Amino acid sequence: MDAFLEGLEVYCVGGAVRDARLGWPVTDRDWVVVGATPEAMRRRGFRPVGRDFPVFLHPETHEEYALARTERKAGHGYTGFVVHASPEVSLEEDLARRDLTINAMAEAPDGRLVDPYGGLADLEAHSLRHVSPAFVEDPLRVLRTARFLARYCGLGFTIAEETRALMSRLVADGELAHLVAERVWVETEKALGEPHPEAYFQALRACGALAVWWPELAADEAALDAALDRLPCLPEDDAELGLWRWARLVEHLDDDERARLGERLRLPKAYAALARQAALTRALWQAAEAGPLTAARVQAWLDGVDAWRRPERVPPLLALVSLEHAELATDLSLAWRLAGQVVPRALMEEGFKGKALGEALARRRQEAIAAALAGEAGESTA
Repeated sequence: MDAFLEGLEVYCVGGAVRDARLGWPVTDRDWVVVGATPEAMRRRGFRPVGRDFPVFLHPETHEEYALARTERKAGHGYTGFVVHASPEVSLEEDLARRDLTINAMAEAPDGRLVDPYGGLADLEAHSLRHVSPAFVEDPLRVLRTARFLARYCGLGFTIAEETRALMSRLVADGELAHLVAERVWVETEKALGEPHPEAYFQALRACGALAVWWPELAADEAALDAALDRLPCLPEDDAELGLWRWARLVEHLDDDERARLGERLRLPKAYAALARQAALTRALWQAAEAGPLTAARVQAWLDGVDAWRRPERVPPLLALVSLEHAELATDLSLAWRLAGQVVPRALMEEGFKGKALGEALARRRQEAIAAALAGEAGESTA
């Protein structure tokens, strides 16, 4: 037994209990301490870190240990709660405040499962079900439930009908409008990294939540369906998975729509920037489907994505084109390579400077692009 925990009634709770039984990777463990006080935790060397309720870090493992608590709704949004933590709060009372039954299980140090709300049965039934009617007290649970669906729907999980009804009720009551943008984006960004992010947006559309925070996406169901279908089609599969998924999701929106959506969600700059680049790239290959591209059009695309100063942006965008139009991607790759050979230094050696240098640089690059598009690739155009 951990010496720091000796004499305490401690339970592992939440995601670690759930995922261990699903065979899902367990990366973090959260703990609940029943019957203790903040003073007792500090005396044992635990460091308090909770701002709104008593949470402590273990002196050695730095895992989080929260005192058992209850919550009472006292306002709008996900922060409008009065928290009560005391030695009298039972484990069952603490678990009752959680969102879904599969998240309301606890495990004792000896491996005994404490499951007062049927979480294990719902795991086996592959059902995402609310713990109690108090689900409607926290609008963030609408997004969390949708996110869990994005994680587990590949295992056959669905949202229970009665829980879907409560999600719709929260939307109809206007509670989602009281969420802050940062929390909405945190849940959305997590969902974008899940195995099936399309399920997140589908669940939000079904309960009406999409129209509250993502009206630009909700406005056109056919366009949204097409966007969700292309989420698995990415140019890269790495740490930027969520970033590319967001870009693909919104690439069909116009500049004003993306700007409004980005401002409402307070998008990180990297997400807004890549979404714009993906939109410009989409417009390029769609133009190619309508007729032959001109060198000026291709150059405008390269200028638009800031290719000359940020050349690392071009290869993944070319890979994006290849997902839709492989032959065009080959032509653009050659055009980019030839245009990249036109460098300011060579033109300066020819005597160009100032405004004339910029004009000559643009002209030579466009000539190189034209040669590539015409199949006339020479040794160098610089």
